[in-house]
Amino acid sequence: MIQNDAPRTRKRRGRGNAVPAPQRKLDYRRLKNPFPPMAVFSDDQIAAMHETALTALETLGMKVLLPEARAYYRAAGATVDESTEMVWLGREIIAEALKTAPRSIPVAGATRDRDIVLELGNLVFQPGAGCPHATDLERGRRPGTLQDFRELTQLTQHFDVFQMVPPLVEPQDSPTNVRHYATMEAQLTLSDKVPFIFSRGTPQVMDSFEMLRDFRDLSDDEFHAQSHCYTIINTNSPRTLDIPMAQGLIDFAKAGQVSIVTPFTLMGAMAPITVAGAITLSHAEALAAITLTQLVNPGAPVCYGTFTSNVDMKSGAPAFGTPEHFKASLAAGQLARMLGLPWRSAAGSAANLGDVQAANETQFGLWGCLMAGATVVIHSAGWLEGGLTVSYEKLITDVEVLQMVAELCTATPAGADEIGLDALTEVQPGGHFFGAAHTMARYQTEFYEPLIADWSNFGTWTERGAIDTTTRATGLWKSILASDTGPAIDGTRTEALHAFIAKRTAEGGAPPES
Repeated sequence: MIQNDAPRTRKRRGRGNAVPAPQRKLDYRRLKNPFPPMAVFSDDQIAAMHETALTALETLGMKVLLPEARAYYRAAGATVDESTEMVWLGREIIAEALKTAPRSIPVAGATRDRDIVLELGNLVFQPGAGCPHATDLERGRRPGTLQDFRELTQLTQHFDVFQMVPPLVEPQDSPTNVRHYATMEAQLTLSDKVPFIFSRGTPQVMDSFEMLRDFRDLSDDEFHAQSHCYTIINTNSPRTLDIPMAQGLIDFAKAGQVSIVTPFTLMGAMAPITVAGAITLSHAEALAAITLTQLVNPGAPVCYGTFTSNVDMKSGAPAFGTPEHFKASLAAGQLARMLGLPWRSAAGSAANLGDVQAANETQFGLWGCLMAGATVVIHSAGWLEGGLTVSYEKLITDVEVLQMVAELCTATPAGADEIGLDALTEVQPGGHFFGAAHTMARYQTEFYEPLIADWSNFGTWTERGAIDTTTRATGLWKSILASDTGPAIDGTRTEALHAFIAKRTAEGGAPPES
């Protein structure tokens, strides 16, 4: 397993005294995407999609179910029909909103080394999220529980290649009026990374803000001066913004916290069947939601986003890791770069098991996000069944791929010592470099170490009692949970957090709004 803070010293076998290895501190916390972005459409075609999205918002309109949101649109000059809840947004309103949407968003973690910056060119990974079920080899597939949420938060915390905590799994054994207390408590006490807050009505959001603010020992002014958390806003395609999502946009914009706007458009189902048509609808919905944040609070932190793929037209089931999914990510990246906004995309898999299909779909979807230049990549590890399940074992096996990607994001030195003339001089023709000083000084310090791969030959592998990858992954997640100590936490803050939760629970909590 890759350790991030432990420089190693290795003995030069047969070559005298120990030689310090190069002091390499692996850091996956601030990744830069090294790949030039790909394009699936020409600049003219992307411009036409943008213009079509503006025309759709101007002439076809957006159904906005929250009266407060319609009032903001109306005050900006939009045409509003209260009887049908329709809003028609002029393109000049959208253009003005895009001028104030920030191109770079600093987000604070619990400690300075957990801070991130959301902007084009940066790269942030999140594991699979939003699932009603969890699964692992020992306990099987089951409705998500609070224990699952806590364990998956611990696994997210353990791997530096994840920089934000997503909603992970829905803890269905926790009543909805107090569920936000349980999920916030888990994130604050088990992780020091940027936490997620559900947008399920103002009372729950305000409770969550208060818990985060007090646990991090922030004043109201400090909390509002910088982003400390984020939410995900899904529009209801086609062209509908429901009450909780509209309220979430307003609440987070007022508080200066991040909204990641993510229309979920499936080609042939909630969107046109073509890639261009689906991504144009997604773009229109994203523009409408982004505009609302800027009408509420110009400069409010907001990320562009999309989750667009196709469906199996025989069953209607969503498909991921397909060519259409890949192309949609590339198109979304082109539109995000045209706007200049940080943005979120997604990998994921529709496979039912953590098998070769699941691996292929997740990796193909992941590379679509990387080639598209996504800032945040959700569902990059552990996601199965098109979002119905998060798998403990698949999270582990997918992390291995993410850490390979992270290594590609790490600068590769090429000075004289790295080029290695001394090594070429030391090893004569017919020799080998296994024991060369140049090799031994870097032994297990310079190169990627796998989490679960076994690179021994077949005979040695079977002699040692071979186990498959999934079984090995089971042992790994269990050992991580068993040895987990979590971040350093001030006990008095934990006591205060628990007291707040007990008090609010006794008062009845905060039912979600629908």
